[in-house]
Amino acid sequence: MKLIHKGSSVYEEKEFFDRFMARRQKQESPNNAMEKPVFLELIGNVRGKTILDLGCGDGLFGKELLDSGASRYTGVDGSKNMVESAISSYASEKADFLLGDLENLTLEESKYDLIVSRMALHYIENLEAVIHTVYKALKPGGQFVFSVMHPVITATFDHFSGTEKRTHWVVDNYFETGKRVEAWMDHSVVKYHRTIEEYVSLALTNGFTFKNLKEAAPRKDAFQDEEEFQRRLRIPLILIVQLQK
Repeated sequence: MKLIHKGSSVYEEKEFFDRFMARRQKQESPNNAMEKPVFLELIGNVRGKTILDLGCGDGLFGKELLDSGASRYTGVDGSKNMVESAISSYASEKADFLLGDLENLTLEESKYDLIVSRMALHYIENLEAVIHTVYKALKPGGQFVFSVMHPVITATFDHFSGTEKRTHWVVDNYFETGKRVEAWMDHSVVKYHRTIEEYVSLALTNGFTFKNLKEAAPRKDAFQDEEEFQRRLRIPLILIVQLQK
């Protein structure tokens, strides 16, 4: 029976970790070509800001934020491999990389100007608790910007083996929220499906003001391969939400 990975545990397998990092660094990966440019536009000027990154991965995004003038960056990730990679690749007196379970997050209140999370919160079962904790950890007027796999993708993984290049997508069981198991790079990984409405409602009921929502539509200048650009126009892959305390 194939092991089903929950949370960040899949990144502790060296073979998977190495393959993921190689894919993640490709220029035309959705994270780089589609999600990141929109995410940066939403967070805006970070000069002088104290930033917390939930699911920081290899820490390179933190380096970019500090290079852009952020005064302090703290990255938290549940994967030991990710945190070790971040520490080994980037050392700065303005940066901290911590091993921590996002499901059981404890944060100092009113500490951060900006809290971000890129493509991590769809691993979280009790997202409301995380959002509540984030709200308290922000200074008044602070921002929370996060991205997740788009709900039309997380609705069902039943029609995809996880190995081939997708040429079609199926949306099914959209309003049945909860646990899903995705076949991903020869592994089985638990993710949690929520509707767009649920993401917004969780934010509003925990005190946030809703600022913006983006679906990271592909931009032609980010793609050298015309065929890949046309493929990415077919369905949204990413949902990005901007909130303010």
